[in-house]
Amino acid sequence: MGIIVSQSVKGAIYTYIGVALGFMIQGVLFPRIYSTDQIGLTKIIVAYAALVAQFATLGFNGVTIRLFPFFKDPKSNHHGFLSLALITGLAGFLFSLVLFLIFKTWFVEYTSENSALLLEYLNYLIVLIFFQIFFTLFDGYYTALLNSIHGTFLREVFQRILIIIGIGLFYFDLINFHQFIIVYIASMAAPTLFILFTLIKEGQFSLKTDFAYLKPPMLTSMGLMALFSILNGFTTNIILTIDTIMITGMIGLSATGIYGSCMIFGMMVSLPSRSILKITNIVSARAWKENDMAAIRNIYEKSCITLFIIGLLMFLGLWANINNIFEILGPNFVSGKWVIFFIGMGSLIDMTTGANSSILGSSPYYKVQTFFLVVLVILLIVSNLLLIPAYGITGAAIGGAVSLSILNLFRFLYLWQKFKLQPFNLKFILVAVIGISAYFISTLLPVMPSFIIDIFVRSSILTILFCLPVYLLKLSPDINEKADEILRMISVKHRNE
Repeated sequence: MGIIVSQSVKGAIYTYIGVALGFMIQGVLFPRIYSTDQIGLTKIIVAYAALVAQFATLGFNGVTIRLFPFFKDPKSNHHGFLSLALITGLAGFLFSLVLFLIFKTWFVEYTSENSALLLEYLNYLIVLIFFQIFFTLFDGYYTALLNSIHGTFLREVFQRILIIIGIGLFYFDLINFHQFIIVYIASMAAPTLFILFTLIKEGQFSLKTDFAYLKPPMLTSMGLMALFSILNGFTTNIILTIDTIMITGMIGLSATGIYGSCMIFGMMVSLPSRSILKITNIVSARAWKENDMAAIRNIYEKSCITLFIIGLLMFLGLWANINNIFEILGPNFVSGKWVIFFIGMGSLIDMTTGANSSILGSSPYYKVQTFFLVVLVILLIVSNLLLIPAYGITGAAIGGAVSLSILNLFRFLYLWQKFKLQPFNLKFILVAVIGISAYFISTLLPVMPSFIIDIFVRSSILTILFCLPVYLLKLSPDINEKADEILRMISVKHRNE
C-alpha cells in the first residue's frame, strides 16, 4: 500500500485544490454570472463528450489496466503499447463521428423543445470528444507507468484555472458568451496537449508498434478485455451522465443548471477516493497477476475503512453546513437541497465498499463487473423515468443513490462468496458512532453572523471531534501512518527553528 498512500496523498492535494477551484467555478462564479440555461449548457456538453469519448476509446483503457504489466519493457518502448492506444483512439473517433452524423437529426428532435441553446453548440462536441479520447488514453498509459499524479493535476487544477480565466474575460465584457464557450472547450482540451508534451519530454512517447509481440493469445486477451472494458467504461459513463442527460431532455437546461451546481457539492464526498482508486487499479492488477490474495485482501480491507472514515467526515461536514451552502449558491438553487443530500449519501456508500470495483475489475472474473454495471444502468434509467416526473431533480438524485447502493451490495456479496473477502468489522460501527456524535455536537453551535465564519468554526469543531478519536483508537493504519509522518515533519521543523 506504500505507493498507493504516496500517490494518493499527492493526488489528494491536487484534487482538493481542484475542489476549491471547482467550487469557485460552480458554486460562486457560475451562479452569479450566468443564467441557469447557460450553466446547464456547460454541464450537458461535457456529459455528452465524456460519454461518447469513453465509448470511442474502444475499451483500450481496460487493456492498459489489465495487460500493460505484460507489455512493460522500457528498452522496447513497452512493445509499442502507446502506438496501439493511439491507433485504437483514432479508429474510435472516426467511428463515433459517423454515428454522430447519423443520429444528429434524432438528437435535435429530442432536445429542441426544452434545450434550444444546446443545438447552437452541438457541433462543438466533435472537438471536445476528440481531445477527451486522447486524454483518457494518455492518462491511462501514464498511470500504468505508476504516475497518476500528472493527469490529476492537469484535469483537476490546470484545466479549471483556464476556465476561470475564461469566466473573467466574459465577466469584464472582453468576450461574449459564444466566445466563452470556445474558451471553455479549449480549456477542456488543453490537458491533452500538455500530457502529450510530458510523455515526449520524458521519452515515453513512441509511434513504433511491435506487431511481432502481438501473438494470437495476446490478441485474444486484448480483444476480450477491450470488449468488456467498452461495456464497463460506457456503462460507467452512462452512470455518471444519465441524470444530466435525462434531466435536460425531460425538464430542460435550466433544471440541469440547478442540478449540476448542487451536484458538485454532493460529489465532494467522493473526491478523495479518486486518487486512491486510480492507483489501486494498477496495484490490484499486479497482485492478481502474481496470485497474491494476501495483498488483495490487504488492499480491500484498508481501502474500505480508510475511505469510509474520509467519506463520512466529508458527508457530515457537508450536511452540517447545508444552509451555508445556499448562502453561497443563492436562492435560485434552493430546490437542489436534497440533491446534495442524496448524491452525498450515494457517494458515501460507494466509498464504504472501498476498492471493490478495482479488485473485481482487475480479477479473472472481470466479466461479472460488466454484468453488474449493465444492471446499474437499467436501474438508473428506470428510476429516473419513474422519479424525475414525480420529484424533479431530487428524484434523479434518489434514483442514483439507491441504484449505486444496490450495485455495491452485489459487488460485496460476490467478492465475499467467490474469494471469501469480507472487509467489515466493528471498527465501522465505532467510526459511525464517533461521526454521528461529532455531527450532532456541531449542530448545537449557534449560527454565526457571517456564513464564512460559520463554515470555518462548525467544520473545525466537527473535524477535531471526529478525527481525534479516530486517530487515538488507530481505526485506520493508513490514516495513522500518514498523520504520524506529518507530525514528525512538524516536529523536525519546530526543532530546526
